[in-house]
Amino acid sequence: MKHLILLLVPIILLLTPSWAAASNDAVLDVDGGKLRPGVQYYVLPVIRGRGGGLTLSSHGNVTCPLYVRQESLEVKNGFPVTFSPVDPDDKIVRLSTDLNVQFSDVITICIQSLVWELGGVDEVTGRRYVLTSGQKGNPGKDTVSNWFKIEMYGEREYKLVFCPSVCEFCKVECGDLGVFDEDGVKWLGLNGMDFPVMFKRGD
Repeated sequence: MKHLILLLVPIILLLTPSWAAASNDAVLDVDGGKLRPGVQYYVLPVIRGRGGGLTLSSHGNVTCPLYVRQESLEVKNGFPVTFSPVDPDDKIVRLSTDLNVQFSDVITICIQSLVWELGGVDEVTGRRYVLTSGQKGNPGKDTVSNWFKIEMYGEREYKLVFCPSVCEFCKVECGDLGVFDEDGVKWLGLNGMDFPVMFKRGD
């Protein structure tokens, strides 16, 4: 019987989706509660004195879609977001797991999705920004730019990461989400200045 079990293990691993092997560690909010899918949370900077939470606005000459940026004032929480794990049956938000991130309860002039998406290389700045025109769910090559992860930053803080696992054969540029300071406005994007975060449950 022991020999039979050993033979079956490799087969089970081959049939397991890449995202199913993610960490089981739950992401915690500032009160120690586990993050839950569909629940509103503010994404706030850990380091004080560098601005507030995350909001969205037009960037440059582009009216729509809206880009994700940081509030300039520390006292402002920005808009809450919800997290949707790649496994729709998952009841908590886990580390190293592909997620859709979506602004919640926001009315904008753009008739577009408020799901986060990593944009392509900007022709002017050469940077890649996080904007809001993504598609929720449907993991695969057509939505690879819509998936993000939460990882540890140090011992108790977190960071947002772009390194999707939903497409095994897609070539992606992995990196941490940081902020680019452009004339005093800090835009969220790939490989910007370090942006360690914490999560505060919305009202």
